[in-house]
Amino acid sequence: MNNTQRFKALDVLRGMTVCFMIIVNTPGNYGTTFSFLLHASWHGFTPTDLVFPSFLFAVGNALAFVMPKWQTWTDRQVYLKVVKRAGIIFLLGYLMYWFPFMKWSTDGELISFPFSQTRVFGVLQRIALCYLFAVPLIRYFNTKQLVWVSSVMLLSYWLMTALLGDYEKDNFGAAVDSWLLSDGHLYHGYGYPFDPEGLLSTLPAIVNVIGGYLAGWYLRQKVDYEKLSKMLLLGCLLVVVALVWDVTFPINKSLWTSSFVLLTVGLDLILLSCIIYLMEFSKRRVSFRFFDPFGKNPLFIYLLSEYLAITLHFIRVSENQSLFSYIFQHGFAWMSPYLGSLTFALTFAAICWSVAKWMDSRKIYIKV
Repeated sequence: MNNTQRFKALDVLRGMTVCFMIIVNTPGNYGTTFSFLLHASWHGFTPTDLVFPSFLFAVGNALAFVMPKWQTWTDRQVYLKVVKRAGIIFLLGYLMYWFPFMKWSTDGELISFPFSQTRVFGVLQRIALCYLFAVPLIRYFNTKQLVWVSSVMLLSYWLMTALLGDYEKDNFGAAVDSWLLSDGHLYHGYGYPFDPEGLLSTLPAIVNVIGGYLAGWYLRQKVDYEKLSKMLLLGCLLVVVALVWDVTFPINKSLWTSSFVLLTVGLDLILLSCIIYLMEFSKRRVSFRFFDPFGKNPLFIYLLSEYLAITLHFIRVSENQSLFSYIFQHGFAWMSPYLGSLTFALTFAAICWSVAKWMDSRKIYIKV
């Protein structure tokens, strides 16, 4: 299994993640969405909860192939690149939540979107912060040390969460974010100010990146049936440990609990093992070619999907109906409610895929 094939497998995983992320983010109607395409309401886990940590896992995978090149760079060169990239990704995420810088009032008036109500943290912001803090750890610690560092981070987060708050509304992470930022800058989707991508829960999320890096580092070596089996078994072991830990520290994406980290890293290892087996070892090999375009321009396609959805929600065709809702009602609502909602999401993903495919055919790859 050469480097090109290993890159291909990681591209497939990244492409699957982006594809599924678009589907779960753009159902025609959240009220009639299949349960497996929704996040767990609080404690618990659904397949949708695997999407975001898989993106972080993929960031770590990529670092495994970049770090050897950076070994010849000075610290200044590395950190200038890392800080610049993290800053751009963070800013892109922040502006995405602010876009289009206006909003509709309850009276149907178009008003400005004040800075005081902008959400600071979010998906891309967490990716940026995890990347920013993971690189120094990966640069200065060997693989065994990274396992120990990851263990300390997960245990420390458990202790802070257990001793300084609870696992519900009054969690320590919410208190930190409220102290650091005004409540207006936090996510309000739970009915109260709490950000599931807040600062404190970024600590265990860094371990998802480290887990992805260690998997990528492992794949840089010669991979055979025995090594692939070991990676699969390790994934299963992490899932078991996560389920045991769930008894005292519930699996929870919103809190990004340590048990959630072990579960998602374990599932990603299992998924990556299956992809590699089907691509390289199976008698009937699977190319997963469909996911290539998504995997080669993941950040751009994710932003495209979000900005397109935001724009469709923002444009009004009547006082109480957005263009997004209008398209769903007139193009997909004739199906059964759940099937119509899913078909809309799949159609939206297909449009994004078409753009990604066109970019790939023109060798256009946008990187930060």
